[in-house]
Amino acid sequence: MKKIKVGIVGYGLSGATFHAPLLSVLEQFQIAKVVSSNKEKVQKDLKDVEVVGSLEEILEDPSIDMAVITTPSGLHYEMAKQSLLAGKHVILEKPMVVEAWEAEELIKIAEEKNLLLSVYHNRRWDNDFLTVKKLMDDGVLGEINTYQVHYDRYRPVVRDRWREKPGPGSGMLYDLGSHLIDQALHLFGLPQFVSADVFSQKENAETDDYFHVILGYEKLRVILHSGSIVPYNGPRYQVHGSKGSFIKYGLDCQEADLSDGKKPLDDSWGADDPEFYGKLVTVEGENEIHETIETLHGSYLTYYQAVADSILNGKKAPVTAQEGLAVIKIIDAAFESSKGKKAIYIK
Repeated sequence: MKKIKVGIVGYGLSGATFHAPLLSVLEQFQIAKVVSSNKEKVQKDLKDVEVVGSLEEILEDPSIDMAVITTPSGLHYEMAKQSLLAGKHVILEKPMVVEAWEAEELIKIAEEKNLLLSVYHNRRWDNDFLTVKKLMDDGVLGEINTYQVHYDRYRPVVRDRWREKPGPGSGMLYDLGSHLIDQALHLFGLPQFVSADVFSQKENAETDDYFHVILGYEKLRVILHSGSIVPYNGPRYQVHGSKGSFIKYGLDCQEADLSDGKKPLDDSWGADDPEFYGKLVTVEGENEIHETIETLHGSYLTYYQAVADSILNGKKAPVTAQEGLAVIKIIDAAFESSKGKKAIYIK
């Protein structure tokens, strides 16, 4: 079987944790080169993979089929554009880009060159989100009226990293917000309006570290929330419908396991701790029925398996560039709403 040869651009948290471990265990891919200034780190993880100093060294290699761009968000547009023009398929770490027009231009180039352009919104394959989606698909909750997700952390001290410095694509809304927005759009499509509160709570903060975003639909309200000074988390998911409610605590384990050096090599991957199984309450007449719902297994591998199927067999991308663009438009609307203290209607 022909392997898809990959060049990974950047080997920080994203490249080393979320991309290289997955690509390295899938037989459809071969990591050929990595752009990094930390050769020792790359070779410790990936042994004989060639470490290079620039994107050009990947683009000038005719054997490389796909560039995986994991650099800071402000670099995504130029690097993706160069890669597409060089004839490479492109995977962009989320958020796709910083400006909507950048995404639109990249989409046009990819279509003209018949290349895959996809965004790594991996949290569509979190175990909790997969479980919520199945409950909704099965109609267990009835017509959804309130969908609320929290992605809270306790990180009260500003750290010296690009995401917490002023610059294109920095801040919590672009970072964690893009995950929650993509999940919501995947379930419900584009909203009618966006109402948001986005600001900084940390002392000496230089970019946003708190957001509360409401996506408005007909009879549905989607509430997406993140704070950085939350010592003890409440529920992660609260989903309410005409037939019942689903409440779930805890966070998908895949990031922690990947950070610990584990790889998705067996059927236990992505399993939830039973302590965090969600609670489903349905209503029948005057009776409430309480159930514990075993969490489905998470699977970030599914994303890259679908990427391979797209490149090799012409199937649809697991996350399309148009979907990546939609997330950027909602982020833009959220910032505009917060600044103007008003709802922004989506055209």
